Amino acid sequence: MHDIVILGGGPGGYLAAERAGARGKSVLLIEKEEVLGGICLNHGCIPTKSLLHSAKLYRHGKEGAQFGVHFENARYDLKAAMQWKRQAVEKLVKGVDFLMKKYNVEVVQGEGRMVDRQTLAVGDETYQGEHIIISTGSRPAMPPIPGIDSDAVVTSRDILQIQELPKKIVIIGGGVIGMEFASYFACLEVEVHVVEMLEEIIPVMDPALARVMRKEMPEVDFHLGARVENISGKKVTYSKDGKSATLKGDMILMATGRIPNTDGLGFREAGMDIGKQGIRVNEQMQTNLPGVYAVGDVTGKSMLAHTAYRMGEVAVNDICGTRDRMRYHAIPWVVYSLPEAAGCGYTEQEAAEAGMEIKTASVPMRINGRFLAEYGNIGGVCTVVVDAESDRLIGVHMVGGGCSELIFGAAAMIEAELRVRDIREIVFPHPTVSEIIRDALWEL
Repeated sequence: MHDIVILGGGPGGYLAAERAGARGKSVLLIEKEEVLGGICLNHGCIPTKSLLHSAKLYRHGKEGAQFGVHFENARYDLKAAMQWKRQAVEKLVKGVDFLMKKYNVEVVQGEGRMVDRQTLAVGDETYQGEHIIISTGSRPAMPPIPGIDSDAVVTSRDILQIQELPKKIVIIGGGVIGMEFASYFACLEVEVHVVEMLEEIIPVMDPALARVMRKEMPEVDFHLGARVENISGKKVTYSKDGKSATLKGDMILMATGRIPNTDGLGFREAGMDIGKQGIRVNEQMQTNLPGVYAVGDVTGKSMLAHTAYRMGEVAVNDICGTRDRMRYHAIPWVVYSLPEAAGCGYTEQEAAEAGMEIKTASVPMRINGRFLAEYGNIGGVCTVVVDAESDRLIGVHMVGGGCSELIFGAAAMIEAELRVRDIREIVFPHPTVSEIIRDALWEL
């Protein structure tokens, strides 16, 4: 019997295996794919960022004249971009393999299922663990839209394997995945239409910042408050304000979110408590079954790779007797589009709905010297949300270049419950875009 058996080799699973192995635990990791890393490493986070970077380089090259740099006949080579994407993924997969060997994690390739609270099976083989960690991830949600099985419809996984660019794409869903692919194709001069059922894109964003983001993406045609009725071949029919309209695209991307992988894996048969969002867990990532933990997307709590990382750490700490708990109030999110968007903590609207008395301030990113010098005509804004009673920073939300690399600082400030005066006393390096957070707080 192993100390820990982990089902699923994505971010939550492989990091839990690494952390447990480093602490001397005997660990077995079961992964159904031939490689470790899960959706994030192989079909999500890493390949999409690789392709987005290549598209942004092309866009920046075309617009380099404002900085005094001219590129003659700039062109985008999809085949070469895809090759770089594969190389990047392969290198990182090898890195995960190395870590498993370094920490003596036994890896079993095959589709696992739960037999009981201490037993997992792969085919005819069974593996027992004193503790079990479930990390089976999620998959694209495919809503019951008539015609969704059209050959023109692709998922966020399928689209990473395209061999030629479409001339026109219709993206169903204006969430994080939808907006990142909208940005990718728009940078490459593909005609892009985004159909979103809600009245604004990116539900986790402050609506005011979402409007800024849309303004900074004029190449994308947004159809908000629009419900898709059916798909016929390459045509998408949607209704808005009681009227019907049709869009035609060479490709139709379904970007309507993800759902946890809980079915057909023996969880319910073993007595696990599973709700509409996913496997129910407490702050230590414990399920209702003694000794069984669940981490990552399968819990439905926060479908982000970095959340899964932290969940895996919390589960291992609890198993090892180290006090820890999962906290969700300071988990940052990022949209890696052009421009980028990022946030952490409460938005103004969320704080108001929670009945909090708050103070807010917003400043344009262009007041920042480094931002203006390096990002030129790209706009953006930084908004801070402060609890009026305690003067604690409780939210930071940004649109603009480089946001993805800044938001961790805001997360640290929120997690540490720093007050405005505490942050005002921090010396930020100049010139850096990070100063925008401090500048916004001085506007209060």
